[in-house]
Amino acid sequence: MVDEARVLALLRSIPADLAFLDREAGADESRRADEAWLRGIKYAFVTAIGGCMDIAQHLAASESWGAPGTNADAVRVLGRHGVLDPALADRLGRAVGFRNVLVHDYVEVDDAIVLARLADHAELDGFVVGVLRWLDPATGRLA
Repeated sequence: MVDEARVLALLRSIPADLAFLDREAGADESRRADEAWLRGIKYAFVTAIGGCMDIAQHLAASESWGAPGTNADAVRVLGRHGVLDPALADRLGRAVGFRNVLVHDYVEVDDAIVLARLADHAELDGFVVGVLRWLDPATGRLA
């Protein structure tokens, strides 16, 4: 059974992270020169994408859709079960890879890619909308 309170709490955190990213996209050069600025941007991406992963894992388990092999697979499972558009789920799977690079530093992070994504996080917005519509088709919004 879906723990709706848990899912809604996670869903609320994602738009908060995205609002932070939107505000920081307009940061001036002096703000961007602060070494903590880019670290904050990266952390906001990590927590927003992490929230999507947590929700995807929870829905897959609670709905008995099988155990995804990876967190990227977990969001793709939502595409196969009508929670998300499959193309969106695939893009989110790639976002999970982006998060993994940020968290685990598998390769040297290219800050230019992080900054390019700062203004483009439509797949994360789409995740929130898709899950809300699945939870409550009548309203499709946070209570």
